[in-house]
Amino acid sequence: MTENFKTAQEAFWAGEFGDAYADRNQGEHWIAANLAFFSKVLTRTSGIGSIIEFGANIGLNLMALKQLLPKAELSAIELNQKAVDGLNSLGYINVYPQSILDFTPDQPRDMVLIKGVLIHINPDMLLQVYERLYQSSARYICVAEYYNPSPVSIPYRGESDKLFKRDFAGEMLDHYSDLRLVDYGFSYHRDNHFPQDDLTWFLLEKSHA
Repeated sequence: MTENFKTAQEAFWAGEFGDAYADRNQGEHWIAANLAFFSKVLTRTSGIGSIIEFGANIGLNLMALKQLLPKAELSAIELNQKAVDGLNSLGYINVYPQSILDFTPDQPRDMVLIKGVLIHINPDMLLQVYERLYQSSARYICVAEYYNPSPVSIPYRGESDKLFKRDFAGEMLDHYSDLRLVDYGFSYHRDNHFPQDDLTWFLLEKSHA
């Protein structure tokens, strides 16, 4: 895995902070919450036989999707080596051990997922990431991030320039004329049974698909 990263944010997540994140975010309760989350999203889709996740970490989202769509081919892009090791240990995920900014879309998947990752991308690189998401999708793109109507940077665990909120899905809809909004929703951190991290999710679809 290359360490010649284009941005400070990539190096940050590839290093010790990313290792600690992988250690911190584990457990069956995360998978249960993800099962509830993706059950909502997937009800608005059809014909999903392949999924790729951008920034998959140790695979908690893909673990849930494996249970919901057991026949789907799963792939993951991840730059943190500790997380990559966790993904490889699962045995059913095709892993691209690299930064999203170094990834070249090789084949379209029925659904592209990015969840809690765009908020950590250098804003100057967002158009490049949007293009990779778009080119990787045969039909659906699921974006689940912190939402804000206008771009804003906020402190993240004592660090600056590591978390950015904005209307990611809206920007993609503006940039790609053939994308349409299928559905959207909110996951609350105080949900009684299946808390998420105050994420707003958007399901987009290519209109020609």
